[in-house]
Amino acid sequence: MRLTQYFLPTIKENPTEAQIVSHRLMLRAGMIRQSAAGIYTWLPLGLRVLRKVEAIVREEQARAGAIEMLMPTLQPAELWQESGRYDDYGKEMLRITDRHDRPLLYGPTNEEMITDIVRNTVKSYKTLPLNLYHIQWKFRDEVRPRFGVMRGREFLMKDGYSFDLDEDSARLAYARMFVSYLRTYARMGLRPIPMRADTGPIGGNLSHEFIILADTGESEVYCHRRFVERSAKVEVDYSDAAAVTGIMQDWISDYAATGEMHDAKSCPVPPDQLVTARGIEVGHIFYFGTKYSASMKASVTDASGQPRDMHMGSYGIGVSRLVGAIIEASHDDAGIVWPKSVAPFTVAVVNLKSGDTACDAASEGLYQTLTNAGVEVLLDDRADRIGVKLADMDLIGVPLQILVGPKGLERGVVEIRQRGLDDRTELPPDDAVKFAVEWVRS
Repeated sequence: MRLTQYFLPTIKENPTEAQIVSHRLMLRAGMIRQSAAGIYTWLPLGLRVLRKVEAIVREEQARAGAIEMLMPTLQPAELWQESGRYDDYGKEMLRITDRHDRPLLYGPTNEEMITDIVRNTVKSYKTLPLNLYHIQWKFRDEVRPRFGVMRGREFLMKDGYSFDLDEDSARLAYARMFVSYLRTYARMGLRPIPMRADTGPIGGNLSHEFIILADTGESEVYCHRRFVERSAKVEVDYSDAAAVTGIMQDWISDYAATGEMHDAKSCPVPPDQLVTARGIEVGHIFYFGTKYSASMKASVTDASGQPRDMHMGSYGIGVSRLVGAIIEASHDDAGIVWPKSVAPFTVAVVNLKSGDTACDAASEGLYQTLTNAGVEVLLDDRADRIGVKLADMDLIGVPLQILVGPKGLERGVVEIRQRGLDDRTELPPDDAVKFAVEWVRS
């Protein structure tokens, strides 16, 4: 993509309305613009990141055996009345009435709708286990939307739902999603901390929320020091039930709790090993047994022909929230430091002197060669000052930057910079291409 042909409305100064780093940087980097309180338009650069986060979520869900579908944003109120949650959910639920006076709601989550779909289509235990998910926009009418996409009213969410014949099978499904979430966050350069959590309005008796540490996190977090450096890059065969369960048990064996669940008197971690920090929730999983299947009569016949209420779990990942969370966890004074896996562009070719014949030719050659090699390249071909160009590349966080200037070309080299690192390398243009391609693929 040529920057002269791209829509990237960056801002030099910090917006006064932005209170936290991710909100400030997303506005300054031209990723989002506010449409209404807690509701944002995703501009091209932001949308590229959002789609990459989605892709990782999809790939890891597929590996764990989940099947994607798509449910509507509006739901019939009677489904929530049937489950008993319609009146309990509170003012965060946006309730509307259509022209025929039918009560509807803008879905904050989809337990009722997916239960209705499954109860009308799944009749035998032979269809189970079943794990369905979708990635859909949700709306919760927060009384005080703030912090940009971190606590907005409209947000993109992956919510999945498992259906099993009995508790043992359902807990295995829960463990698979637990491991899948670890892998998902690791691919985004994050270090997740799974914490035993309150089930809240979702219900049930088993729940974990996944937290990443960040100074601006909304929750106070207490955890064993081992979590701080622990990598979530786990390898697993999802068909091996013992291995899946073993990974989950290993991760939850160390102490981790939010401020609401932490009890200093009973905390088993020695003071010198206890980390106290702030954290951001990036996912939440639940096992709630037959809470919805019993109230909504979602049953299957078992091997003996008897009806059995299905055991269910639900699994949420805040996809749009993750974009902000990654920035909170990975930035510096100059701007965003994207992990390679979610960067909007992995390589930037920066023409330091647009209009110079040698610089234009070398920059164009690098851009075309890298593009043909399948690299996502942003060519900064603007007629701007060097300082402006370099500042913008750091602000939007392109991980690998190739600087093409007249002085370097006189010596037959271009400069390579890796975002967030101090080291710089000079290479001939052909070698720079090889370096960039190998770096992207590594």
